[in-house]
Amino acid sequence: MKVHYWALLPLAAVSTAAHGATYLTLEQAQRAIFPGASFTATGQPGVWRASTGGTFITDRVVGKHQYITYAIGITANGAVKQIEIMEYGESYGYEVRNADWRAQFVGKTANSPLQLNVDIKNISGATLSAKHITDGVKRLLQRYGRG
Repeated sequence: MKVHYWALLPLAAVSTAAHGATYLTLEQAQRAIFPGASFTATGQPGVWRASTGGTFITDRVVGKHQYITYAIGITANGAVKQIEIMEYGESYGYEVRNADWRAQFVGKTANSPLQLNVDIKNISGATLSAKHITDGVKRLLQRYGRG
């Protein structure tokens, strides 16, 4: 009889499944960031113009191992209006969903440092997620936040 030693391991030792979750659909994120607005696609994937002024963008970055999908609203003047976490694939580091942490981005522009431990506070236990979201917001502001 052939014995498969991996079968004797506890399930957690062989399972690599993420414990992520979807928090907002595209429409819910749009309504959260630009309440009452209608949206027009720009022709660029994941980018819409809001009828009330500004740009709504969805983006995806890697946390530590899994993807984080987030949405950002950029005002007509090129500043962050709001960010929302739409999907979080990791089983830890979910603190980036905290409203207080996300609020640090409001008002930031392409001219802001947008660096962890400089103008954005780090989150212990979620360092990579916090860094990658911060880098993603900076990248999007440099591309779309020129007002």
